[in-house]
Amino acid sequence: MSAAVIVALRVAASPEVAFAAFTEGIGRWWKSHPLFPLSPKGDGALRFDPAGPGGRLVTRFDDGEEWEIGPVRDWQPGERLAFGWRVPSFAPDQATEVEVRFERVGAETRVTVEHRGWDGIPRQHAARHGFDLMLFQRRLGEHWRCLLGRISETL
Repeated sequence: MSAAVIVALRVAASPEVAFAAFTEGIGRWWKSHPLFPLSPKGDGALRFDPAGPGGRLVTRFDDGEEWEIGPVRDWQPGERLAFGWRVPSFAPDQATEVEVRFERVGAETRVTVEHRGWDGIPRQHAARHGFDLMLFQRRLGEHWRCLLGRISETL
């Protein structure tokens, strides 16, 4: 199994509402991080297009340019979401994957993000900033934790 960043946070919502906040609201809660921009232009506005199975995660920039981050691989509202994650500087054989699980815990939902495949991206690649894998994953985990907190604020 490939190396993964795993972050979990509970939100005060049902799994269905948390899933909708993640998928429908990604353009509102996603915020670029100085270490992890999707491109030199920043992150743009993310959205699932179309939303649902067979869709893809895309970003659109102020200048109208749009590109695909990755295809949706699994779309189970209130349960699980999985999609590919590629930045433009990745080589054709390089990709990572994000899996998001939504699990009811009492009156709350545990949202777990697992972003895996970074061990397939060389240390010297711009996306890794020359960081050792463990340090890179720690920083990326902090970013995902912050992003999940922003979802919680939208509920």
